Amino acid sequence: MKQAGLRQLFSSMQTTSSKLQKSDTLVELRDVRFGYGERVILDGISLTVPRGKVTALMGASGGGKTTVLRLIGGQYRAQSGSLTFEGQEVGTMNQTELYTMRRRMGMLFQFGALFTDLSVFDNVAFPLREHTDLNESMIRDIVLMKLQAVGLRGARDLMPSEVSGGMARRVALARAMALDPQLVMYDEPFAGLDPISLGTAARLIRQLNDTLGLTSVIVSHDLDETFHIADQIIVLANGKIAAQGTPSEVRSSTDPLVHQFVSAAPEGPVRFHYPGPTVMDDFGVVVKV
Repeated sequence: MKQAGLRQLFSSMQTTSSKLQKSDTLVELRDVRFGYGERVILDGISLTVPRGKVTALMGASGGGKTTVLRLIGGQYRAQSGSLTFEGQEVGTMNQTELYTMRRRMGMLFQFGALFTDLSVFDNVAFPLREHTDLNESMIRDIVLMKLQAVGLRGARDLMPSEVSGGMARRVALARAMALDPQLVMYDEPFAGLDPISLGTAARLIRQLNDTLGLTSVIVSHDLDETFHIADQIIVLANGKIAAQGTPSEVRSSTDPLVHQFVSAAPEGPVRFHYPGPTVMDDFGVVVKV
């Protein structure tokens, strides 16, 4: 009887643990506020990053998109509010806890940020050598598998100066996946790429997210490709969330600022002219602009 009770208790604990591990939310921000001095960047925003999905952070430059990535990675600490990764409060982590959390994250920096004095192979091997005790034979196999996934196994011996911008971005993606992270963050992954490289990068992000069971957060200004691969779009503006939803929901938003952004209109809530004195004040005459 006692053994049956223990088995039932153990089974209940396993079920509870399984439910916790399979939470639909990987990252959550609740009423997060952050700024530089008196300049407020994020003014009490709340959002969730669903597990296994591609979430895109969009909006005008300076809207706080990259700041959100830095907060998630613990580089910055929220000045108020709560930010959790897998239910753990990032803002209260010590250095050891932060480093442990970051091993479960991959980062593709803007323009790749490859080590210029290391080969393609050694760039991808770098996090494995830094954060694991794997032998070189195992590291070799893992690196070649990651490079195979991005189509660059044959470029293993090239230096960063010998590969194109699109290839460099794919090498950086292979490096971001080297430790098999749960979350991969992309800071402007499409910037400066030609149409072919851009399409390839977008397809890889979506494909790898689904195949490997990743969760992805993308900061991007490229509307077409980002709307094509993202499950959720979040538009940041003036420290707030201007729109949030599926790509189709955001495209159909009636918010003037969101409409200006998705339609690339030169005039709207975001003005072409920076606020300043009137033309009459500066020139003493009425000038038609």
